[in-house]
Amino acid sequence: MKEHVVAGGWSRRKALVGLCFLASFIAYTDRVNISVAAVAMREELGWSQTEKGLVLSSFFVGYMLFMYASGALAKRYGGRNVLGLAVVAWSVFTLLTPPAAALSIPLLIAARICMGLGEAAIFPAAVELYSRWIPVTERTRAMARLLSGIPMGTVVGLMATGWIVGRWHWSMAFYSFGVLGLAWAVIWFARVANDPESDPRITPAERSFIGQMTQDAGARDTLPLGRVLRLPAVWAMVVGHFATTWTLYVLISWLPSYFREAQGLSIASSGFFSAAPWLAMFVVTNLGASISDRRIRRGASLTNTRKLMQCTGLVGSAAFLLATRDVHSPMLALALMCGAAGILGCAWSGYAPNGLDISPRHAAQLMGLSNTVATVPGIVGVAVTGWLVDVTGTYSAAFVLTAAVSGVGALVYGTMFNASTIGAAAAPVAARNTPEQTG
Repeated sequence: MKEHVVAGGWSRRKALVGLCFLASFIAYTDRVNISVAAVAMREELGWSQTEKGLVLSSFFVGYMLFMYASGALAKRYGGRNVLGLAVVAWSVFTLLTPPAAALSIPLLIAARICMGLGEAAIFPAAVELYSRWIPVTERTRAMARLLSGIPMGTVVGLMATGWIVGRWHWSMAFYSFGVLGLAWAVIWFARVANDPESDPRITPAERSFIGQMTQDAGARDTLPLGRVLRLPAVWAMVVGHFATTWTLYVLISWLPSYFREAQGLSIASSGFFSAAPWLAMFVVTNLGASISDRRIRRGASLTNTRKLMQCTGLVGSAAFLLATRDVHSPMLALALMCGAAGILGCAWSGYAPNGLDISPRHAAQLMGLSNTVATVPGIVGVAVTGWLVDVTGTYSAAFVLTAAVSGVGALVYGTMFNASTIGAAAAPVAARNTPEQTG
């Protein structure tokens, strides 16, 4: 099929992927801005370190609680509606953060929990939309675009919040990002349809192409959810996801402290050095996704491609972290941390599309389940890292533990994952002539 499906060079599915990236980007700017603003908030509001810790961790309570439910809601009511309303909800609670903080700690914690409830829907709802909109040969890149909002949102959120707090009151950071989310929602509801069949702007050629490719990919996807959840491939996905986010959350939480305490940099330099690994992750994430989809289009095994990318990300990241243990040169430490974070981006071409690989019609719920488990490192992994640094006085033991988790994750994923369990028909799809791909 060689029909031109793009009007003016921009297909409807590309627009969807772009807006999903922006949702992920906005979510992470909203998530991390408080880590910078909390310094000024603590000074002004007189928080103890314990109160500050409760505020920073409360987000994950709502995030974990609503993750699986958001996938079920996206499947029932449509990813467009759930994702759009989720962005509105967390943006409203971002705007409510300054008045809640001024009134009391419990109100602020409640606002952060509600914000977490909203952000829980990002990935399950986006995956539900991708199951309807994105052909098999484009799904790796589509997921990579979505997930690359994490490093970019982290970099921009940290840097922009520091700039805003330095020039205005800390509350402006929350008001600015909250308004940005609401503006995104206006565009989303005006321009996005839940599926190609209901989109009045899509060309007939693109609608036909998407319909054929997604229908072929899910032709044998008939198992009920209960049986899907018992498949070894599903739990391989969960373990791979868990191992990936262990490293992700440890780096997000501890990189500035590592550069400050272990490498002796100033606070300003620590922040600058901490941004570079996320830029490396953004580049490698999208490069790895392009390589993966190219392999799949050329007929490579979907299972082997996923295993290659996931294991490369986990084992490579572990190797860089182990090499960083006894480094005393800030520039060498920066290079190794860029390697650790960058190559971890390959893992997002491994586990991230697996719900769509295994069972497209249950993909939102599978992502909800997987991301619920993968949020645990945001609490446990970050806390254990701090304990190990306190006990040992160095970051070496924490890096060894993180590398060990990655090694176990790679072993389980490499042994158990099988993308063809239900019938992700990669080889037949790859053999067809395809029009312009996503990204």
